[in-house]
Amino acid sequence: MPKFSLIVLNWNGKHFLETCLTALRRQTLQDFETILVDNASEDGSVEFVRDSFPGISIIALERNVGFTGGNIAGYEVASGNWVVLLNNDTEVAPNWLAALDRAARENPAAGILACKMMYFDDRIRIDNCGFDMTSGGVTLDLGRGERDGLAWSRSQKVFGGCGGAVAYRRSMLEEIGFLDPDFFMTYEDADLSFRAQLRGYECVFVPEAVVYHKYRATMTKYPARQVYFSQRSIEFVYLKNMPLGLILRYLPHRILYEIGAAIYFTRMGTGKAFFKAKLDAIRALPEILEKRKEIQRRRTISNAQLRSMLRANRLGSKWKKFWSAGQSPVEARVQKPQAAD
Repeated sequence: MPKFSLIVLNWNGKHFLETCLTALRRQTLQDFETILVDNASEDGSVEFVRDSFPGISIIALERNVGFTGGNIAGYEVASGNWVVLLNNDTEVAPNWLAALDRAARENPAAGILACKMMYFDDRIRIDNCGFDMTSGGVTLDLGRGERDGLAWSRSQKVFGGCGGAVAYRRSMLEEIGFLDPDFFMTYEDADLSFRAQLRGYECVFVPEAVVYHKYRATMTKYPARQVYFSQRSIEFVYLKNMPLGLILRYLPHRILYEIGAAIYFTRMGTGKAFFKAKLDAIRALPEILEKRKEIQRRRTISNAQLRSMLRANRLGSKWKKFWSAGQSPVEARVQKPQAAD
């Protein structure tokens, strides 16, 4: 049984794969298996990997089942003690996996290890160092756009790790479950991290686990489909995981977010997709509440403990800034359409 099972999800990303998979070959720690899950690509990705990387296990799906469904397919055959999700548009540093292995041994209470994701074309600037959760139930990527430095050179606890490069302890997944297939794409990592925190598992940022990511254009250039899934998924995360006492306590924060988001996406021309997402979340409420009941029944931390983890909700003061920049506070979380469009 390998220590790590690496799941690389691909959708028409042949042009990314040589860089991504060659970097895995160069790892200083070799106790891992690589599983490529292909979401019904039409660009010859599967044939390329079979010919050029014969040691990699390939799951060739007959249809595109999204980021969530694809990674679930990989998880079902993974055998490692840690399950690692890795975007196909990345290049990991040679000691990336060794750093995760060391962090796993040094942090026995950690169920999640978040990598340091750097911009591929600007390698001194941060893509993200994991994310925090606000009192309004919105994720905030840590370090986004900042120059790398002392602040991001120390290991620290964060709320969750970005699904583009993250490691999950198998024993934790067997207890709380893996990705929720209802998400299809976006915020599935936030949902899993929230469930982990509610069960008392820590997420640790590992600064030595460096990943260079070909970060895409902002969501203003995405199709309305991306807006739909992100805005539906953010409701799933909130309604499944936030304890009732904190929903009531921070209700003004949530209302502020919803109003700001509605105005923003309407202004950007994707208001129809935004409101459809909210309507479909309401329609899914019976299923969400069933999942919520089990999650809340099994949580082991108190409301006070969770409150201490939540960041102050300052979205209201930020909407103007994001409007002028052409990006909302939640757009940066949508990072995986290569595997899900």
